[in-house]
Amino acid sequence: MSLGDPIADMLTRIRNASRVGRSQVQVKASKVCEGIAAVLKEEGYIRDYDRIDDGKQGLLRVFLKYTPDGRPVIQMIKRVSTPGRRKYCGVDDLPVVLNGMGISILSTSRGVVSDRVCRRDHIGGELLCMVS
Repeated sequence: MSLGDPIADMLTRIRNASRVGRSQVQVKASKVCEGIAAVLKEEGYIRDYDRIDDGKQGLLRVFLKYTPDGRPVIQMIKRVSTPGRRKYCGVDDLPVVLNGMGISILSTSRGVVSDRVCRRDHIGGELLCMVS
């Protein structure tokens, strides 16, 4: 079975696993998905991630994070740019998620980074997803 949009698949798996209280979720590995996982870890939305070699494409194991009272840290994770409709943003057009309480994840010429890094380095790119 071929996967049409691996980024949307990753975000859906994370969303579903966090809603049912799973401690970890496995997704198919790719460079972009690994970059998204690195940004989520850096911004504090997941505990950690690691790559599992299965002899084929590989898997990413994402360890989800919860508050002390058991609520998931990731309340909303939404795909913005899709294969059928790409969404590009300049540094002045970057969306502000929840008045700065959330983040946007972008694919830029410097790799997959958060909107905070884009504003700091004054770069734009493809808006992959928004997280809060």
